Amino acid sequence: MEGSNNNNNNKNKNNESGILIVVEGIDGSGKSTQIHLVDRWLRSKGYDVFFTEWNSSETVREITSKGKKKARLTPMTFSLLHSTDFADRYEKNIYPLLRAGYIVLADRYIYTALARDTVRGCDQSWVRNMYSYARKPDLVFYFRIPVEIAVTRIISGRPKLKHYEAGMDLGLSKDEYESYKIFQGRIVDEYESMVSDENFIVIDGTLDIEKQQNTVRRNVLRTLKLKNQIRGNIARVSQLETNTDE
Repeated sequence: MEGSNNNNNNKNKNNESGILIVVEGIDGSGKSTQIHLVDRWLRSKGYDVFFTEWNSSETVREITSKGKKKARLTPMTFSLLHSTDFADRYEKNIYPLLRAGYIVLADRYIYTALARDTVRGCDQSWVRNMYSYARKPDLVFYFRIPVEIAVTRIISGRPKLKHYEAGMDLGLSKDEYESYKIFQGRIVDEYESMVSDENFIVIDGTLDIEKQQNTVRRNVLRTLKLKNQIRGNIARVSQLETNTDE
């Protein structure tokens, strides 16, 4: 029966006609800027687009927030909360919209859990199994950036880091900024270990925003062509449009 269930799950995934595009990377890598630019671009060309981001389920957010504020979450509890958040968004939005033919843009996907939860000491195969129902993305852009640059970007805009954000629960350092650096460095190592196996498209996060976006758009266009979803004049747009308010 178990084999039959797995076959049914695979058939359901193959029946989804939409396109799933994901961005991954550590905080400060510039991924969010790039996915928002793609969102505006695709909408301006008439595509049905849905945007989702990590840890944003209205159903789970309040519980997660309370646990974080009290700093009482164990690595496993932390992992399970984020998995529940993802499952809620996947069931209510991601999966049905992919079946309806939407382009779903995700600022972080299961790879964030695989990286962060593994660094926190959770068994990666256990984490991967929790997300085994999730469809494999059509595109995963991984924004590679030196930890020092990413950390500088984040710290310059935040007077204080949050407990779990800084990895203070791991006992890496008594100094929250030093702990944050070490924590992010370890997350980078996990991302790098997935690049080949998960077919990440690596983007240099130190390049100009326009250069990054042009690379992202070229890959999106290639996928649209493969899926026979080219519309209007989008195929002729290979460079970032300076006037994006059309």
